[in-house]
Amino acid sequence: MRLIFAVISIREHGLANTLQAKKRARQATVHRARNMSQRSSMRTSIKVFLKSLESEDKEAATASYREAVSKIDQSARKGLEHRNKAARLKSRLNARLKAHAS
Repeated sequence: MRLIFAVISIREHGLANTLQAKKRARQATVHRARNMSQRSSMRTSIKVFLKSLESEDKEAATASYREAVSKIDQSARKGLEHRNKAARLKSRLNARLKAHAS
């Protein structure tokens, strides 16, 4: 019985012992959830852009490109992605858009 209680206690608070460490653990959980959501939103917008390229619709592709670039910039600004990675992603998406237009 004590072993089960110890495992549950560790899962609740992690290895935090002090009040400050417990608070930081709670904050980390909230931040991690927010980061995962925003990163997922960015990836989804990129996938929507790629699907719009496949559908041969130039207006939809341009609109979804703008949305994807906006999400990429936002993730770089918030530190979810490195700024160089964001620039590389935008460059590659723009190259695909230009290749599709010609």
